[in-house]
Amino acid sequence: MRTVIEIEAEIRKLADKEGYLLNPDREILEGIIEGISANEDKLGYWNCPCRRASGDRAQDLDIICPCRYREPDLKEFGRCYCALYVTQGYINQGLPPDPIPERRKPGKTKKTSSDDVDNKTEIPNVQKNEKIKTWRCQVCGYLCARPEAPPVCPICRAKKERFEEYKI
Repeated sequence: MRTVIEIEAEIRKLADKEGYLLNPDREILEGIIEGISANEDKLGYWNCPCRRASGDRAQDLDIICPCRYREPDLKEFGRCYCALYVTQGYINQGLPPDPIPERRKPGKTKKTSSDDVDNKTEIPNVQKNEKIKTWRCQVCGYLCARPEAPPVCPICRAKKERFEEYKI
């Protein structure tokens, strides 16, 4: 099991090699990397923490970080969906909180017949024995799956207390 620090170092190395910038807001960056780390522990791969994984690596290939949508999101909006990767223009604008549309087609996370039929099933976080919950920002509608609400919304920068547990 790798630490959050090790994963961040690997993401930084990859970003530097490919010529990308990471979000300079430390709270947002740490929250995203914690989500990636939790997903690696739970699923065995770096699922984007802003998107719900099916648990089937083949089905989730498009949302394994760096996801397939990173490049078009950066070109059009100056940041990727979860705001891990950003452009210099985005930074120069003061990290605008405007939400961006989801490029992933609906239905990509449908459960297969081998999965539990209860859509509310929570997957335990092996590291802390906590349940993963889905959290919704009451300001912009951003959704994430993690044991606790993020400290800051990566979209609108609302604080932790503005999140509510989202029941599917």
